[in-house]
Amino acid sequence: MTEQKKITQTDAQWRAQLSDESYRVARQKGTERAFANAYHAEKADGVYHCICCDTPLFDSVHKFDSGTGWPSFDRPISKDVVGEHSDRSIFFMPRTEVVCEICDGHLGHVFNDGPQTTGLRYCINSASLLFRPR
Repeated sequence: MTEQKKITQTDAQWRAQLSDESYRVARQKGTERAFANAYHAEKADGVYHCICCDTPLFDSVHKFDSGTGWPSFDRPISKDVVGEHSDRSIFFMPRTEVVCEICDGHLGHVFNDGPQTTGLRYCINSASLLFRPR
């Protein structure tokens, strides 16, 4: 994959571009409610893009029902566009945060309890995504 240029904007620019919920989740590392979000039950064929910068992140062919109430994928489209960081923000519990490598938008977390194909479960907030049908 060709290296993409990093996208940076001011806080005011992100606020103007995003809905209040997408801003809270993607820019302030929030979490939306389980089962009460746009894509947890989405079954259409397509690609999930970053809500902040429109970078393609996850393909629906790798989406699965994890029973958690959030969209779950066993892999990103490319490791070049999805980064991982250590996160101990909740009672020092170790987790791995997932971010868009192009704009640093918070996407969710990745866990080692996914399907046998990869063993990974990328648990992603719908508010951080934009679905584009094929």
